[in-house]
Amino acid sequence: MILTDDDRRMLDGAEGPAVAAAMDLLTRYAEALDAERLCSVRNVAGTATQPSPLKARLVAEGGWDRAFSVINLDSDTTHEIPPMAVPTCQLQQGFGADAAAVAPYPAQFVELQADAETFYGRRGVSILATCTPYQVGNLPVRGEHCAWMESSAVVYANSVLGARTNCEGTASTGAASLTGRIPCWGNHHDEHRRGTHLVRVDTPVGGFLDWGLLGYFTGDVVQEARPVVTGDLALPDLTDLKHFGAAAASSGGVEMYHVPGVTPEAPTVEAAFSGNVPADAVVYGAAERAATYARLNDQGTSACVDFVLLGCPHASLDQIRDVARLLDGRRLHDGTSLWIMAPRALAAVAERSGYTATIEAAGAKVLTDSCPAMSRLAPPGTRVFATDSAKQAHYLPAILGIEAWFGTTEDCVQAATTGRWSGELR
Repeated sequence: MILTDDDRRMLDGAEGPAVAAAMDLLTRYAEALDAERLCSVRNVAGTATQPSPLKARLVAEGGWDRAFSVINLDSDTTHEIPPMAVPTCQLQQGFGADAAAVAPYPAQFVELQADAETFYGRRGVSILATCTPYQVGNLPVRGEHCAWMESSAVVYANSVLGARTNCEGTASTGAASLTGRIPCWGNHHDEHRRGTHLVRVDTPVGGFLDWGLLGYFTGDVVQEARPVVTGDLALPDLTDLKHFGAAAASSGGVEMYHVPGVTPEAPTVEAAFSGNVPADAVVYGAAERAATYARLNDQGTSACVDFVLLGCPHASLDQIRDVARLLDGRRLHDGTSLWIMAPRALAAVAERSGYTATIEAAGAKVLTDSCPAMSRLAPPGTRVFATDSAKQAHYLPAILGIEAWFGTTEDCVQAATTGRWSGELR
């Protein structure tokens, strides 16, 4: 593997033992990937503040220096952690103090997380605490090499923003934050960003639900490949693209897609494939749409809904406003909870704009920083939940052992106010 002079200096300890440990990890990682060199990155999105029993034990042994060394640098030695070398943000974490008395999250984890935020904030980590950092200020430019975690964030960065990142892990992003380096492979190279499958849409796709259905279908078909989606598509907004990518990354492992004329690296179908357009297309029509909807709803047997979850990936301000509109003048059904997950920065705007007051008047809550899948919890006694997120419908039944219904935001609000699921494909 080729190391630059600066790479070698860091590896040899010129910038301290923590940076040397980070470079050691990255060179081992790159060699395992058969990468020829490291990329220079200036945007890292990872996790360091997420509380856990292991992290609590490591902090008790040697503070946050110990926890970061072991978990984020894969090092048995405790290193003093210096300031981050490049802009770094904290992704989604555990629930914070705003969820007290709402989400049954351990108080000691809330305290541990707050302590972590202080430690890492002093070292230059922006505590965005969201799976959608691009919604709250972290917007890499087209062509910029990044080191990001979180499947829905990675697919958005590659596809919608045109930045370049693989789906990294806790250790690789920790090492990247101290060095500004990451193995140069996969999505960092032009040849691994070209389309592999042509998906032809023969039934209208124009709303939030339909972009989720199409994403879930597409991910299942292409798995970890790169679909190029054409056909009967209305112009998507950023929330639609967020929903599509998250669904495709859940049913498959999609890290990049192209929508010709919409996403930045695909002005045309030919450009998306670099001229090598497949002769055959995967067809998504009315039958495939109905089958995908049925698959997402095959885990629900009881129509009695205890819990409604909205905002996965974290809700945009438009989504919060829409929920407030749907709840205006209504009340939740007794025994049914409604949580809207959002970035804390957008939750602050929603409160100032009056949306939160309307939502809370109905008995629902806007919660920040986490989600039920990340923190592995739901309201006590939950047996059946409803969601407008294909991602949560895919994951939460397995994580929490509960039933799921998937539908429109309107269907979900109706379930929250009646306690029963009545959604259907229209």
